[in-house]
Amino acid sequence: VQLQASGGGLVQAGGSLRLSCAAPERGFNIVVMGWYRQTPGKERELVAIITSSGSTTYTDSVKGRFTISRDNAKNTVYLQMNSLKSEDTAVYYCNAGVRQTWGTVVNYWGQGTLVTVSS
Repeated sequence: VQLQASGGGLVQAGGSLRLSCAAPERGFNIVVMGWYRQTPGKERELVAIITSSGSTTYTDSVKGRFTISRDNAKNTVYLQMNSLKSEDTAVYYCNAGVRQTWGTVVNYWGQGTLVTVSS
């Protein structure tokens, strides 16, 4: 499964950005999609995920500021990021969990998109 992420960039603190990630190929059972982020020297951390049924999970630091949504027909996930802070600066990675025919879920990753928030 190839994931195509877009939408990163430079924004001032307090501003907004919207990330998009599409899985253009069809025929896969994508059970969860989401965003993770990573800064130098730190482990990749979950930002937000959304299941195929619409259930969402957010890391505490983005609750109330970020909103994840999904278009199942387009296999696309969006992350609307508002009230951005300098600590949101990171490389954001799109993730898709795909259920295989034998039942297990395999994770796929996009190429990463850089979000830089200037203070």
